[in-house]
Amino acid sequence: MSGCCDGGCSVDALRDERQRATLKTVLGINAVMFIVIAGAALYSESTALLADSLDNFGDALTYGLSLYAVARGGNTKAKVALFKGILILLAALVVLAQIIYRLYVPSVPIFEVMGMFSLIGLAANSVCLFLLWRHRHEDVNMSSVWECSRNDIASNISVFLAAGAVWLTGSGWPDIAVAMALVLLLLRSAGRVISSAMVELRAAN
Repeated sequence: MSGCCDGGCSVDALRDERQRATLKTVLGINAVMFIVIAGAALYSESTALLADSLDNFGDALTYGLSLYAVARGGNTKAKVALFKGILILLAALVVLAQIIYRLYVPSVPIFEVMGMFSLIGLAANSVCLFLLWRHRHEDVNMSSVWECSRNDIASNISVFLAAGAVWLTGSGWPDIAVAMALVLLLLRSAGRVISSAMVELRAAN
């Protein structure tokens, strides 16, 4: 007999199925939002909005990996979480490269586009955060997903504030400043996810 007494396996299967359903939904939302916001970022020449779109892209990949890890063991979930942390780190480095480029080739982004699409992103990510709320403490896989989703809300609000600052100042510096703050947020999140995954990997070995 495996350790399935008192309906334990049934409870685990139900939890896994609920996780899959949630992850499929938020994966679809983030994939669509990446395309929409990336287009808006390129059109408006906003580095902060670009950071936001890359965050959505990273999240879509993250949710896809999390779907794979749902029914796997703790060791696999920890490895997937580690990879997700590396993806967050890479996103931060891409945005940092764009910031450096904008320092040499400055521009004033279109604040109307920034503001409108940051609010659209905020609405979409609020739905994701709501859906993921009940799963945030279930395992390292879902807690890392929750970390990504929480970052998205902060990113959207920051981009909206940057749009207002660009409007007030007529300068591109608020856009760069917010993008830099988002890089720091991404680096902090990557550190948390990677360290949690390493702890789980050490415990599993």
